[in-house]
Amino acid sequence: MAKQDYYATLGVQRGASADEMKKAYRKLAMQYHPDRNPGDARAEAKFKELNEAYDVLKDDTKRSAYDRFGHAAFENGGGPQPGAGFGFEGGLGDIFDQMFGGGRRGGERQQTGADLRAEVTIELAEAFSGTKSNVRVPTRVVCDACSGSGSADKNASADTCATCGGAGRVRAQQGFFLVERTCPTCGGAGRVVRNPCRVCSGAGTVPREKTLSVQIPAGVEDGTRIRLSGEGEAGGRGAAPGDLYVHVAIRPHEIFQRDGANIFCRVPLRMTQAALGSEVEVPTIDGSAAKVKIPAGTQTGDQFRLRSKGFSVLRSTQRGDMYIQVAVETPQNLTRKQRELLEEFEAEAKSHTTGSPEYEGFFAKVKEFFEGKG
Repeated sequence: MAKQDYYATLGVQRGASADEMKKAYRKLAMQYHPDRNPGDARAEAKFKELNEAYDVLKDDTKRSAYDRFGHAAFENGGGPQPGAGFGFEGGLGDIFDQMFGGGRRGGERQQTGADLRAEVTIELAEAFSGTKSNVRVPTRVVCDACSGSGSADKNASADTCATCGGAGRVRAQQGFFLVERTCPTCGGAGRVVRNPCRVCSGAGTVPREKTLSVQIPAGVEDGTRIRLSGEGEAGGRGAAPGDLYVHVAIRPHEIFQRDGANIFCRVPLRMTQAALGSEVEVPTIDGSAAKVKIPAGTQTGDQFRLRSKGFSVLRSTQRGDMYIQVAVETPQNLTRKQRELLEEFEAEAKSHTTGSPEYEGFFAKVKEFFEGKG
């Protein structure tokens, strides 16, 4: 007798959410629970069907398998037969192949060389203009003694592994699913060398350190990853090499702070420069200098923008902007003359109420606050 569709068993649509299925299951489970239906064989059978259906559909992986293959996904070795409309002839093993990228059965598996990671640290100015940097990488290269074959006899070929049939992996049934593991006989290579090379012990590769030149483009960000295709470890026994990924770190700068394509520069000003106005010369990231006009009455935190004086934009001829952030500095270690002048300035300032509007506004509010409390 054919099994009822799991969705129909729970009374939900195929696109039902996890919460909808849970509610439906609880409602029906309570209805058909054996404790509520003592001696009712039909209720007991229905309860078992509900549990079976919910056990599959509540699990995303099992549900995905069921949606694709129906009950055949969980039939141990049964599976759909030819002409059943699933496009394969075997049992659960073939379902596993179709779901998880099979196609390796019966063919030899070549182990691509491992990818490698290297780090390079550059200056901010180098990130602005772009640079070349050398990196030293411990890696594995093709064994010269056996030309990468792994065999002491260069003309001999490796035999297909009898354990895995050349797939490099073996399978074991665990409950509903098949689990793949690396073949213990060939270590995942899919082939076995009968007379291994004495230099590389049959691996086809040997350890070595090599130096590579990395082109770092202008505008690169801190943490950027640059891929060098084919510069990773050599693949075993003629397989393709892996890739090298170079991670770029940028040292902090003592003058400039970068934010994307913009540059920020904090410029301290003397109190008199800010009060009277002045012109200051500041450096830019490209090594040139720029003049900035400071208007009279400039305050700490005021910001001035220099267009197109910022950082390079990656893969573009454009540049960001540079922002000058002003910090007005209070003088220290005054001479007697300076103190006298400032005391005279303070006395003059007290007789005028427009020189420090923020100061005057704040203390006017303070006065109102205390008067209001009284």
